[in-house]
Amino acid sequence: MPNNGEWWQTARRSTPARSLPGGVTRFVSTEASGGIVLLAAAVVALVWANSPWQGSYETLWHTRVAVELGSIRFDEDLRHFVNDGLMALFFLVVGLEIKRELIRGELADMRVAALPVFAALGGMLVPPILYLIIVGGGPGSDGWGIPMATDIAFALGVLALLGTRVPASLKVLLLTLAIVDDIGAIVVIGIFYSDDISFIALLVAVAGLVVTAALLRTRVDWPPLYAALGLATWYATYRSGIHATLAGVAIGLITPANPLAPSDSVRRWAQDLSDEPTAAEVRQVAIIGRESVSPAEHLTERLHSTTSFLILPVFALANAGVEFRSGMLSASGATAVAVGVAVGLIVGKIAGILAGAWLGVRLGLATLPSEVRWVHLAGIGALGGIGFTVSLFVTGLAFPDAQLADAAKVAILGASVVSAVIGATVLAARRS
Repeated sequence: MPNNGEWWQTARRSTPARSLPGGVTRFVSTEASGGIVLLAAAVVALVWANSPWQGSYETLWHTRVAVELGSIRFDEDLRHFVNDGLMALFFLVVGLEIKRELIRGELADMRVAALPVFAALGGMLVPPILYLIIVGGGPGSDGWGIPMATDIAFALGVLALLGTRVPASLKVLLLTLAIVDDIGAIVVIGIFYSDDISFIALLVAVAGLVVTAALLRTRVDWPPLYAALGLATWYATYRSGIHATLAGVAIGLITPANPLAPSDSVRRWAQDLSDEPTAAEVRQVAIIGRESVSPAEHLTERLHSTTSFLILPVFALANAGVEFRSGMLSASGATAVAVGVAVGLIVGKIAGILAGAWLGVRLGLATLPSEVRWVHLAGIGALGGIGFTVSLFVTGLAFPDAQLADAAKVAILGASVVSAVIGATVLAARRS
């Protein structure tokens, strides 16, 4: 295994497309282009919520969605259906990417992962501290988790726009940092933003995961069965009081990230086929072909475009529509919440990411890549302040009070734009 400097040097010598493994390249590409659709959906939501048709915006998202099967019942408005239901698929993809990174990606080797891990930890600790210093123990104190998050789609989208102006290895650094950031956000949501726990429902959810893991280990290949188990596990998690989207993360983490068959098996079997292969031979090659790609990669391939180009834009459409009105920050604690979120994302992320990276290097546990300068890390730190998706998500969990939620949303949107501009300016000014 090459050391930290050698690995980053290899990334530098490679072309941008070749500097990343194929699966990561596709992930980055989809996230970057999906960020454009996500931005468009957020703009539509803002325009709609402040147009003469603003009434229809809230009417739509307050439409009831009810599904009942015997004693099983789901009854929420359309916005909660998106946030609790559809977003579970987004978090499933996040869980799959975390698993891939832990088993086969940059997080599998701590010597390689040390720098982005230290940077991410700093970026998760400093923003909540700044937020709590500003908000204090007032009514907005529950929102401390809002400025912790980094939006992978938007951040990678900004890097994609900069093209060759930044080192190719920065994409890997940012992706790894954002994955660690996601792990932290998931832990925070699970521990601090869940309701009273029903342990019976939680045991049912755990049982669903155990059965799913056992079937995956025994190579049972019947997608409808996994879909049914996934839905049952999600519903049990929803009833348990733990946020239902965490079921998606858990399913992603138990999905095997290593292929079940060697990658060259398909080539060998194809070469050994007769000139007129039988149906059994063709079927066997197809089975081995599927098994030469890990179940996690198969599932990511099927779901990633859907989550990036459909689910996340729908989420933005449902949650980014803030009505700008006079006095919207006049509610008790609203101004403090807005300032706390903005400072946490814009200042806290840069300071935290730089401080975390500096500490790792100072302790001798992390190495600054040869082609990456501290100014590059400052640019990455600024891009880390693009909270958006997960920040909006945590806002909905933290603030049942609509006025505090709106104050946080305005700050998230404004801070994300400012962070993107700062990050792009810093990175564009410093050519690799």
